[in-house]
Amino acid sequence: MLALGLLLFAWRQYVRQRQETARRIAAEQHARELAYKDGLTGLPNRRQFDEALREAIGSPPRAGAAHGLFLLDLNGFKQINDVHGHGAGDEVLTIVGQRLLAAMRGGDIVARFGGDEFAVLAKHLVGGEAATNVAMRVIDALETPITAAGAVHRVGTGIGIAMIPQDADSVDEALRMADVALYRSKAERRSALRFFEPAMDAQVRERSAFEGELRTAIDAGAIRAAFLPVVHLATGAIAGFELKPHWQRADGGDVPAERFIPVAEETGLIHALAEDLLRQGCSAAAAWPPHVTLSVDVFPSQIKDQLLTARIVRVLHEAQLAPDRLQLEVTESALVADPEGAGALLATMRAAGLRVVLDNFGTGYSSLYHLRAFKLDAVKIDRRFVEAMSSDSESASIVTALVGLGRGLGMKVIAEGVTAGDQESGLLERGCDTGQGPLFSEPLSASATATLFAAEPRQGQVA
Repeated sequence: MLALGLLLFAWRQYVRQRQETARRIAAEQHARELAYKDGLTGLPNRRQFDEALREAIGSPPRAGAAHGLFLLDLNGFKQINDVHGHGAGDEVLTIVGQRLLAAMRGGDIVARFGGDEFAVLAKHLVGGEAATNVAMRVIDALETPITAAGAVHRVGTGIGIAMIPQDADSVDEALRMADVALYRSKAERRSALRFFEPAMDAQVRERSAFEGELRTAIDAGAIRAAFLPVVHLATGAIAGFELKPHWQRADGGDVPAERFIPVAEETGLIHALAEDLLRQGCSAAAAWPPHVTLSVDVFPSQIKDQLLTARIVRVLHEAQLAPDRLQLEVTESALVADPEGAGALLATMRAAGLRVVLDNFGTGYSSLYHLRAFKLDAVKIDRRFVEAMSSDSESASIVTALVGLGRGLGMKVIAEGVTAGDQESGLLERGCDTGQGPLFSEPLSASATATLFAAEPRQGQVA
């Protein structure tokens, strides 16, 4: 009996040990799955994908073939989260993951890196055509609208493609090359695919170096404010100045604003640059007579800054400049792209006593509703119409209509790009108030503007 009892006890201990071992193995397996799976979609995560990519790079494709690495970034996904909430966004991501799996061949790996970023590894593709077919299957899979959270969502994707081993021989390089190609495809703002090309890498490196140079220039205050005179066409007297950013490199070469302003906007540097230029402009304007105004651009990305008006008012206070001497120029495209945000911003500007000018008037974006709703102080006729007045009767007719429309709505009308005397006389005949352009002056330095009014009283500051 004693022996039987000992045997039974040993058996129970053995069974318990086996069960504990099984539980530990299951727990380790579950932990491994969690470490290698995306918790939302159930797809492989970045860690598992990197291991698969490393294995693929270490296993060269068969003769005449290549491994394809595809990086995907969804179009319009942020708007889904913003409008419908993150629950809807998560549902969309799950459906996208399912569609991507269904579009792939057996053995292809689909992963989610996080957010709306996905990746695909397709092995042994024969030529670029096969890789294109994979990308087109992805685009087609996402073409059908997705129904989630009671709404219908249209989701496209940009796709960047790197081929292995032709483009890269390491995980980091392969991902970087595909990301470079993805950046180019996203620039098309629609579902598109782009293969990595060496020229792309050179452009990315050049862009990165230029961005660093721009950041340094902004920090050092190397981008200076220049001032383009705005004159009364009837008298030739100076009505104001428009601020123009001027960047001269240390080697003496000028960088056009058309090149560095878009980079500043894309990188978020525009906010620091715009505030620095505004300070320079207000400091210069403090030396002008009280009837002379300063015009500065409000860039599209600034419209989303809810504190922009407060920042402007603070700079005006520091310079002791009256708010009604500052004119803020906003483009038609920026207003129409975000009419609600623009309307709210313009309302705060008007409440602060600032003036608002619609730039690029006539380029085809605005409607009469927008012109009335935004309660603008002035409109500026786009230079392309003014410059073509002399040689193109259609442009001359457009200028006539725009001047009439602006004046009919009680706004001042400014013409930019005036290059010849017949344009000036034509604008006067049509009732245009003021103009600017090479006919009158090129942009001037702050010190040069001060000398123009040396004999006039320096007033117009805040009391």
